[in-house]
Amino acid sequence: MSKKQKRSKNHQKNNITKGIFTVLEQDSNKPFTYKDIAEKLQILDATNRNILIKKLVSLKEQKRILEPTRGYYQAIINEKTKQYHEGTVDITGKGNAYIIIDGFEEDVFIPFNKINKAFHKDTVQVYVYPRRKGKKLEGEIISITHRFKTTFVGVIEIQDRFAFVKIADFRMYTDFFIPQQGINKAKHGDKVVVELTKWEQNSSSPEGKIIQVLGVPGEHQTEIHAILAAYGLPYEFSYEVNEFANQIDTSIQASEIAKRRDMRDVLTFTIDPKDAKDFDDALSFQKLDNGHFEIGIHIADVSHYLQEGTVLDDEAFQRATSVYLVDRVVPMLPEVLSNQACSLRPHEEKYTFSAIFEINPQAQIISEWFGRTVINSNERFAYEEAQYVIETESNEIPLNISIRNTAYNISNEVKEGILTLDYLAKILRTKRMKQGAISFDKVEVRFALDEDFNPTTVFFKESKDANKLIEEFMLLANKQVAAFIGKQKPEKPFVYRVHDEPDEDKLIALQGVVSRFGHQLDFKSKVTINQSLNTLLHNVKGKKEQNLVDTLAIRSMSKAIYTTDNIGHYGLAFEHYTHFTSPIRRYPDVMVHRLLQYYLEGGSTTKKEALEKKCKHSSDMEGLAANAERESIKYMQIKFMEDHQDQEFIGVISGVTEWGMYVEIIENKCEGMVRIRDIKGDYYSFDPKNYAVVGERKKQVYTLGDIVVVMVKSTDLEKRHLDFSLIGKHTINETL
Repeated sequence: MSKKQKRSKNHQKNNITKGIFTVLEQDSNKPFTYKDIAEKLQILDATNRNILIKKLVSLKEQKRILEPTRGYYQAIINEKTKQYHEGTVDITGKGNAYIIIDGFEEDVFIPFNKINKAFHKDTVQVYVYPRRKGKKLEGEIISITHRFKTTFVGVIEIQDRFAFVKIADFRMYTDFFIPQQGINKAKHGDKVVVELTKWEQNSSSPEGKIIQVLGVPGEHQTEIHAILAAYGLPYEFSYEVNEFANQIDTSIQASEIAKRRDMRDVLTFTIDPKDAKDFDDALSFQKLDNGHFEIGIHIADVSHYLQEGTVLDDEAFQRATSVYLVDRVVPMLPEVLSNQACSLRPHEEKYTFSAIFEINPQAQIISEWFGRTVINSNERFAYEEAQYVIETESNEIPLNISIRNTAYNISNEVKEGILTLDYLAKILRTKRMKQGAISFDKVEVRFALDEDFNPTTVFFKESKDANKLIEEFMLLANKQVAAFIGKQKPEKPFVYRVHDEPDEDKLIALQGVVSRFGHQLDFKSKVTINQSLNTLLHNVKGKKEQNLVDTLAIRSMSKAIYTTDNIGHYGLAFEHYTHFTSPIRRYPDVMVHRLLQYYLEGGSTTKKEALEKKCKHSSDMEGLAANAERESIKYMQIKFMEDHQDQEFIGVISGVTEWGMYVEIIENKCEGMVRIRDIKGDYYSFDPKNYAVVGERKKQVYTLGDIVVVMVKSTDLEKRHLDFSLIGKHTINETL
């Protein structure tokens, strides 16, 4: 036998040994026969079966595995010395990986040659090497338990009899091989979606097939559709789903009205963005004889039309959320529901699900009622119009504010409703802040687009009193609905929106950054932390460091998620909180409506495990949608900066890594990279402790929060890269 053959045979034996441990440790309480193990490892030939049997006997004799019953084998698990673990892959830009394992304080480093065909975010079995003194934790991936995704976006390069697809994601370390029959009419250079079909053990590249041709790279529609496809998000409904939706009876029936609380004669209006197409919430207002106010928060009754077990409900659940990209909304529901039947348009009767409160002038809740209603909205306001009424207390909406293309007057009753709701909202907000709520008013970047979707200007969305009015009453409804169910005994399974306490290490890191700008956090208690966070967020408003501080403060927080286990909402300082107010665009709100109605009708319990799975899916889809939204904004920022190649900009260093510094331009919030290798005049290296890059000879330091001058070096829409050239430090910071 040659040396090469011996190495191959030893490699086979090692793989079988690893496979044995993987199978046994995946279900450590269960014994397996050699046939069970062979089936799981897909060992079909007699030679490898014999190797497997010999290995099992050998491992048992070495006391590395158990044989509790003759012919049955089981893992020996000692949590302190356990070396096989399940975790999630985090691929780095250099092609190496880290494995995130629950319960591990440190991620496990995986060198490139030990990744074993795993992709970013896959769930894998990993073998963790015994730690060497002074070294980081290392390991190797043994097997892939679950692929996070099997479709990828890239550009196809067609050869004579096959093709390759180069994947756009920088974490993808390999191209896809496409056999001729899998090219699917794609043309050379097209941006495509490729589906993984197989990856043979001895093959250097995975094999795939083209399932969608997106178009020519760089074209607007191609790139937007590519962003959606990269996150597995659809951009259109299937024929079957549209047909089903169009067959729904959306007429208002007297028989249905009779089952509901009739609110059609109560003053009701909506306040939304001026370009909104769906209006899923409305407020009603009336004064009571005792000096109190009856305020209704009316939400589109989506669950009336969206019936469980239908193809439409399945589609809505899979999407779980609407996706808000820079130039469009990809809705959770077809237009017949989102923009028509469930949209609370003025002067139309609509089915709603409502939270109705009797509130005194001190904004205290005297009584509450939840249930199905029917309304007829009197007015539709844009935020700008409601804001004008709040600021001027005028009945007349001028032409330059009006969304109706004409000046118009509102009634005294409507004006009183807006002003009173604003007054009560401010009391509610003040109470929240005193209870420890954190006020995140991060600047939101928006673009004015021409007819070809080119950005003409950048502007920032402001949250004024009219926005906060709506926000406070939506928060009130969400909180009270959650408390209504959450306080009942025995406990009833429900969907909560929870937010855990922040990681103290991240807060300490935040303190290290904000101290550079003269700000301090107070760590004496939870209350002082929150108070000092609010003070920080207030003090940076309008200053050069605002967006940096806002971003870092948000990153220091835990992520809000949906779950059946109520731990409260840290950021809002609520013991009970849910999402009840946006069922047109969020599936968890539909779940909440269904559960609330079920419990109102006397239902006692429901399956918590099934509910929790739906909560996790909804949280995951929310995260993907948020990533797609951020990427679409990044795309448009790069597109905007293409036309500003020769212009100098003042920016703040918003991030520092081993390969460069991120700089955010102050005037338009566009963020790009200054690569360390491109900084002239010295050799610079990364200082991770101080979030800085330092010149070796001249000791010039560039650190997080520094103000610098940059120019656009290069833009790449396809790869979402914006690179800057560094001109130098900005020396007159006080003028900013």
